[in-house]
Amino acid sequence: MPADDLRVAHALADAAAAHSMRLFRTPLDIIAKADESPVTRADREAEQAMRDILGAERTADGIFGEEHGSQHLDAERVWVLDPIDGTRSFITGSPLWGTLIALVRGGRVELGMVDMPVLGERWVGRAGLGAERNGQAVRVRDCTSLAEARIVTTSPDIFNAADWQAFDRLSRQCAMRRFGGDCYGYAQLAGGTIDLVVETGLQPYDYLGPTGLIEAAGGIVTDWEGRPLGLESDGRVVAAATRELHRQALALLAS
Repeated sequence: MPADDLRVAHALADAAAAHSMRLFRTPLDIIAKADESPVTRADREAEQAMRDILGAERTADGIFGEEHGSQHLDAERVWVLDPIDGTRSFITGSPLWGTLIALVRGGRVELGMVDMPVLGERWVGRAGLGAERNGQAVRVRDCTSLAEARIVTTSPDIFNAADWQAFDRLSRQCAMRRFGGDCYGYAQLAGGTIDLVVETGLQPYDYLGPTGLIEAAGGIVTDWEGRPLGLESDGRVVAAATRELHRQALALLAS
């Protein structure tokens, strides 16, 4: 991966933060998208600022974005953008929303970023080069037992009835389960304070940035069947600190 790609990723995150932070905790019109998730002016303006940078600096690359659609997905390299992951957190004034960026090449995430503007934390993972938070190296916790694991998901509301039963069965075997945090749970996993994140109903812009971060930090991220995540995945995600923990989680989700 060209070193300059990291500079571009930082520029994308800076541009998104400039727009989103200016509008955070201000009165905003809430618009219901086709999937009934809320979107605001901040989401759309932030993504457009990111796309403007890519349009100037990465003209040959594809883009898969939450707010303004996709273009040139047949390109060798595709940037996957979520300007504000956790729009409900943003709307309600919670600081636990972030900007997610992934650079995918040949179906593999080469760079993943989780930027938390309110917290002042920028988490970056690069394939083969490790992960860091604000320039300091981070790594997943060496947790290999569900009985010692800390698990998180955004909300019980993201699951259908059958998937909730599976999550409930798994999470009750863990030492601690927590709800909330949106994309920050994935950063916590990369940093070694959370061991499992299990979710459903996600889109590529929700999971590919965190996938790149967690894999670079030594963890593993797949769908509920154990398959690698990509642009065509079904939106069910299991992120784990270790392969042993991942294997135990998949077994309970399937039982």
